[in-house]
Amino acid sequence: MQLILVRHAQPVRIEQAEGAADPGLAGIGVEQAERVPAALSHHRIKRVVSSPQRRARETALPTAAKLGLEVEVLDGLAEYDRDLPAYIPIEDAKVEFRAEYDRIKAGHLPTVIDELAFKSRVLDTITDIAVRADHTDTVVAFAHGGVINILLQDVLGLARPLTFPIDYCSITRVLFSRTGRRTAATINENGHVWELLPRNISA
Repeated sequence: MQLILVRHAQPVRIEQAEGAADPGLAGIGVEQAERVPAALSHHRIKRVVSSPQRRARETALPTAAKLGLEVEVLDGLAEYDRDLPAYIPIEDAKVEFRAEYDRIKAGHLPTVIDELAFKSRVLDTITDIAVRADHTDTVVAFAHGGVINILLQDVLGLARPLTFPIDYCSITRVLFSRTGRRTAATINENGHVWELLPRNISA
């Protein structure tokens, strides 16, 4: 089976929430999300799943609507930041929280995160997706940079959990064979949103 992982589109910033920060999409994020259906149009998608976090669910909506499928929310696809009271986009953290930004860019999860628990939750959820699919199915999962990287770390046998930069609405494809072999077919495909990414808008 083929698992297509789409990172959520660009969300709004939340500096302090009463509970866990759960931002929706910014205006530019809505535009990014609307590019995804065309980018996936040559795949025969059987199922659409999403993280429970609002930014992922909102990103999934245009694709699900185009396909005529429901978005199935899977709690295990939530990002490592799900319980934190703030959401600072990584492009803002580069300037305002440099030490934490440098740690993430070096491939490590934030110090407050239970890495083993996060990995276990993500990999168990993805294994369940694969087990439930027919070998010819394509499933698209709308998730997060950390979630996508955890799978890639496991598939590729990498030392660090956050090896790859994963852009907003980028596409990563992992193939699962009937023998259990997993192959990373593509990582961070972003041509469909290239000019809408923060680094290119500000350039």
